[in-house]
Amino acid sequence: MGFFESLKKGLGKTKDGFFSQIHNLFSSFVKVDEELLENLEEILICADIGYETTEEIIDKLRAVIKDERISETEDAYTALKAILRDMIGVCEPLKLDTVPSVILVIGVNGVGKTTSIAKIANLLKSEGKKVVLAAADTFRAAAIDQLTVWAQRVGVDIIKQSEGADPASVVFDAINSAKSKKADVLIVDTAGRLHNKKNLMDELAKINRVIERELPDACRETLLVLDATTGQNAINQAVEFKNTASITGLILTKLDGTAKGGIVFSIKKTLDIPVRFIGVGEKTEDLQPFDSVAFVDALFD
Repeated sequence: MGFFESLKKGLGKTKDGFFSQIHNLFSSFVKVDEELLENLEEILICADIGYETTEEIIDKLRAVIKDERISETEDAYTALKAILRDMIGVCEPLKLDTVPSVILVIGVNGVGKTTSIAKIANLLKSEGKKVVLAAADTFRAAAIDQLTVWAQRVGVDIIKQSEGADPASVVFDAINSAKSKKADVLIVDTAGRLHNKKNLMDELAKINRVIERELPDACRETLLVLDATTGQNAINQAVEFKNTASITGLILTKLDGTAKGGIVFSIKKTLDIPVRFIGVGEKTEDLQPFDSVAFVDALFD
């Protein structure tokens, strides 16, 4: 199965849910009028796109319809696609130009953080990069064990200590290992405990100080993992994490498990942080670099 077909399949619930409603809506109207826009607005809000984002989409579409004197629903439909593409924007690839570069991965438990790390490691390895994982989520023994299993499965090195160890100490050891092995990328797993934001903030700050001290010139990415099935709650989590970390990109998981993939547009509007990867299945290759054009085309196709 090709990339585009795989993406379409993974977005099936969203495509068959509200995007089929959009298609049916435009097909049922003979001409473009205010009633069509009002119906479209209702569909978008119900798709977890959010009220403010929906208002922006409708306002832009209304302006295009007026400026270009659009009267045919097919032309309005095409204009809507273009607006949605522009709203997400072009996502630049991860900046991993130094040896090693560092990817810090954050997110609450249960969002698919560990599996996302493994899938990114596998993707980078397939590109010929040497990867080292750091099991710095020492709050749970299960997190260390799970990451170890994935490291073995993907075929990359992992640096770990016992449960309860200082996460910054694990990162220090992992940096030394990455240096000695001339690894291209160090990926750091971290604990996600929003119920105690001060501990989380202190822990991330300490890890960042170690990275800054030991790898002052390294390229660094901080990726936040969010579960798409949780809808607006995912955005609330992102806002909390944004207050404690300099997030450079988002990983949106479990898009195959929800009919509300419209959250991608709401996230971009609310946070102005690029989506770097999307998860559309359980397989290792089902975490894909985010492409806004392919994403919108897969939904509308």
